[in-house]
Amino acid sequence: MTEWNQPSGGSVPTLEEVVEKIRQQLNRFKGRMGLILPAVVVVVALWSAWFTVQPEETGIVQRFGKVMRTAGPGLHFKLPYRIEKVRLVPTARVLKEEFGFRTVSAVPGEKTRYDTRGTYKDESLMLTGDLNVIDVQWIVQYRIEDPILYLFKVRDTLKTIRDTTEAVMRQAVGNRLGSEVLTTGRVAVASGAKIEIQKILTAYETGVRLVTVELQDVTPPDAVKPAFNEVNESRQDKERTINIAQEQANREIPKARGVAVQSISEAEGYALERVNRAQGEATRFEAILGQYQQAPLVTRRRLYLEVMTGFLADMKGLYIVDKDQKAMVPWLPLDSGTQPAAQGRQP
Repeated sequence: MTEWNQPSGGSVPTLEEVVEKIRQQLNRFKGRMGLILPAVVVVVALWSAWFTVQPEETGIVQRFGKVMRTAGPGLHFKLPYRIEKVRLVPTARVLKEEFGFRTVSAVPGEKTRYDTRGTYKDESLMLTGDLNVIDVQWIVQYRIEDPILYLFKVRDTLKTIRDTTEAVMRQAVGNRLGSEVLTTGRVAVASGAKIEIQKILTAYETGVRLVTVELQDVTPPDAVKPAFNEVNESRQDKERTINIAQEQANREIPKARGVAVQSISEAEGYALERVNRAQGEATRFEAILGQYQQAPLVTRRRLYLEVMTGFLADMKGLYIVDKDQKAMVPWLPLDSGTQPAAQGRQP
């Protein structure tokens, strides 16, 4: 702190004395600044002459605005402040753009929270090919392949990516039925949109390569959700009824086919048996006929004896009754080794 030397006697210094003291102090300060200012300039120059590039980044070094070189991860040096400057681009990171919603919080171990307020409905509400309105929420993941093109070829690369993605997605949804986009066509819509978006971004030389385009949530607007849910329930009931009928048909048709095959097999077997039997009987008759023609009497007697033998073989007993006979004729046993019983004899 500067001390003022007051005159003896405690008198107040005059204005000229005060001005003289201030002039002396300024001269001392200027002498010190002549040493401090160069030191400050040297420190600032050294501090701004090096920079660090992270592992997932690429550094673009510009000299008075012109791109001079690129720098990989690590410590690098450049010309001091305002001569060269560095712009860091995350070339090794997968970047993401969200449409129809925004991620509010994504803390590890906690449930991710999303913001789907009406301010994002302008992005997500789309008209389908059958003139229905649906709410489509999707994400686009991409990587920066050429950081120089990404920074300098297009005026606003991020806005170009978003506008291109939204236009292509609206076209892809507008070419399909609403029910198809809501159910089975989601993968096809995302795949087709990815191809078209990449073609446009490549033509614009944005230096961007798409990783994936994925539909997150596809729903009808809030005003028609109750009616849409009823339609879905009806469709599910229809599908369930069809599945039950199909299950019963799959069970009964093979069973009926099996019964039919069994009946046909039995009929074919019976027909084959009857035909073979008829053919055998015909062959046997022809053989007997030949023998009969050669010896009629012998053949006739032989046939008679064969028939009687077969007829009597099934009988357990034989009784011969004569109308002129008063008593029973003795019983003729047919079993071998059995003696006839004397019935009706007098002792």
